[in-house]
Amino acid sequence: MNIEDFRRFCLSLGDVTEKMPFGKFARRYESVLVFYVCGHMFCMIDIDDFRYVTVRSTEDEISDMQSRCASVGRPLNPSLKYWMQIDLDGDVSWKEILALVVRAYGLVESRYTSRR
Repeated sequence: MNIEDFRRFCLSLGDVTEKMPFGKFARRYESVLVFYVCGHMFCMIDIDDFRYVTVRSTEDEISDMQSRCASVGRPLNPSLKYWMQIDLDGDVSWKEILALVVRAYGLVESRYTSRR
């Protein structure tokens, strides 16, 4: 899957918006594209370096994925406690990556839908 296909997939999930909000913090983050549902982040990628996807998750799911897959880790930013970073060239299939994106979307959407 290429970056445009991945972007279209994320946008197809419904009521998804995209922004590149981190460039104002540091120039090296200008290329980070973030996908939002209900105004909250659920997935992010670097459009200049499409080697990883970072998705919202739960502590249990992160622990499970890390125990099973060498290519799953924590994001570089330690404040992203409930996020996992997945190496796209690793041992997680595209089918599972896309399922994790859908799961991340659902986690965020269900948490904030009642608060609109």
